[in-house]
Amino acid sequence: MSDTRIARRTDRGVVAVGGEEAASFLNGVITSTVKTLEAGEARLGALLTPQGKVLFDFLITPGPDGYLIEIDRAKTADFAKRLGLYRLRAKVTIADVSADVAVFLAFGGAAPEIAGATAFVDPRVAALGTHLLVPTAIADAIAANASPSDWHALRIAAGVPESGLDFALGDVFPHDVDMDDLAGVDFKKGCFVGQEVVSRMKHRGTARRRTILAHAREARPAWPDVGTEITCGDKVLGTLGSSHEGTALALVRLDRAKEALDSGDAIEAGGVTVTLELPAFATFDWPKETAE
Repeated sequence: MSDTRIARRTDRGVVAVGGEEAASFLNGVITSTVKTLEAGEARLGALLTPQGKVLFDFLITPGPDGYLIEIDRAKTADFAKRLGLYRLRAKVTIADVSADVAVFLAFGGAAPEIAGATAFVDPRVAALGTHLLVPTAIADAIAANASPSDWHALRIAAGVPESGLDFALGDVFPHDVDMDDLAGVDFKKGCFVGQEVVSRMKHRGTARRRTILAHAREARPAWPDVGTEITCGDKVLGTLGSSHEGTALALVRLDRAKEALDSGDAIEAGGVTVTLELPAFATFDWPKETAE
């Protein structure tokens, strides 16, 4: 019997970008490179403000005619409209196809082969399984044996943040939510919206906030709401993200967090005592200098 678990994410939608100039158009506006994507591959990406803040985060993969972008379903219309503002005279088509495409996740085992589906392994961390973009006409025939929360447990354990759950769109830079370490930003491809600010942060090493793991010291923690401050004494280190059992995500100032860990004083989030850890995929490290 297969150990594969399948969950349907009705909170995810799909925007299709097609046309003969789709690749060059997307390459010029989003953070990741699409020109080198092969069928069955995907990348994390974002559309930024000119000031470098994340407006939309998504996964992008080649589709039957151009590219399919899996994104928060509540944001598909706004995202398609924003892309349209940058289209100008480019020969591209932009369409919200969420009514025609259902999003499933297969994890814990081999993904099933589904005729007509576009499948790709999660490009952030392979352990998060395979995304299946399935025609809605056959979606009801797919037997889901897991819930999205089962998949989110894997995502949280891996330290992978997601907008709406761990951070608010418009409030963070890509570095804040580890997009650079999750292959969501290509610093070599040239210009994209917000590129100057984000590249400066990388080359000057000025990214101080990061999303890391918070582990509760209690056996059965009663995690507070997302956005609750993480503190050590009277110092605020950051804010809490989504959680599952003994682990949560935390958006923190690395220098303050390191200083708190070194002090040995209690670090708390809404009454839950935690310790902090960098995710396994991180290439960034704890700062050697203490907080200001």
